[in-house]
Amino acid sequence: MADWHFFRGNGKQLQGVEEKFKQLEPPPWRRFGKNEDIPNDKRWEKLMQLAEENDRNKRRGENFRISDNAIDIINAVNAAIYLRRPLLVTGKPGSGKTSLAYAIAHELNLGAVLSWAITARSTLQEGLYRYDAIARLQDAQQNEEQDIGKYITLGALGTAFLPSVLPRVLLIDEIDKSDINLPNDLLNIFEEGEFKIPELVRRAKSAEKDNSAAKSEFTVETQDRDIDVVVKAGRVRCYSFPIIVMTSNGERDFPPAFKRRCIRIKMPNPQEEALKEIVKAHFQDEEKLFQDAEAKINQLIKEFLSDKDKNTERATDQLLNTIYLLTRDVSPESEADVKSVKDILLKSLTSND
Repeated sequence: MADWHFFRGNGKQLQGVEEKFKQLEPPPWRRFGKNEDIPNDKRWEKLMQLAEENDRNKRRGENFRISDNAIDIINAVNAAIYLRRPLLVTGKPGSGKTSLAYAIAHELNLGAVLSWAITARSTLQEGLYRYDAIARLQDAQQNEEQDIGKYITLGALGTAFLPSVLPRVLLIDEIDKSDINLPNDLLNIFEEGEFKIPELVRRAKSAEKDNSAAKSEFTVETQDRDIDVVVKAGRVRCYSFPIIVMTSNGERDFPPAFKRRCIRIKMPNPQEEALKEIVKAHFQDEEKLFQDAEAKINQLIKEFLSDKDKNTERATDQLLNTIYLLTRDVSPESEADVKSVKDILLKSLTSND
């Protein structure tokens, strides 16, 4: 039997990913666009270039590790890919929720991650697109008005649903901070896989009356830097449903209708062996330094875990910061300074000090 895994959480890129996705049949109730919806353009080549240029996000994907016993996370990601369902990932700060999206994009070679950071003021339209009516009015007053598509910019959510053979990876970060209505507002696009831009739909209908097909196609900006796309008749419909990672710190509950449409998983707190792999991945460019300081690093990991057993809220990046500072050629040396640095950098996230 063929290996069902797309994602493994080990930082290694999947070979032949495009062919594997082409062979992946969706469930009958999760089929969306058609082959003819996919434009024959260079967008994916540009997306790969964007991913290569963003070194910080690239490293986030490369350095992410899941311990071998955290099979629920691996299986949840693969189930989401097969079932075309969004992932709702909960967990404590620093447990790797956000990095999971970058790891998926890296391992599956899916280009740059689209990111939508949620606040209490975030709305569905903000995620889908922005229409700059003021700029259009100003241009019209100066007789410089351009095609209406020039005033439309797709948001991260809208860009993720553009038709393509391979799915985009979309990170909806900290959705539990949203207005109470946003999760329910997302249900329609999660179910239908499409949305419309009313400003363009109206213009396209006018073009139909004039029997002008050219006026029903609009070039708009996307969330991807310097990448424009053509939107036909003001409607966007995905072909391959995006891999959506929604993160939550567990600060609120979600409506049953929303949870029913998601694959839900909780990120585990990494244990000793997993932390060692994470540290090695982050310090891979300083292999000699890591070897020279291995005993000190292992001791810091043990102290980090020992304190966490006392219900101390800490994040993995606090450990990385501490290791980095205490293993430099120039670093605190006296016992008092070392203790002070540990107290400062490893302070509990629930502490008010």
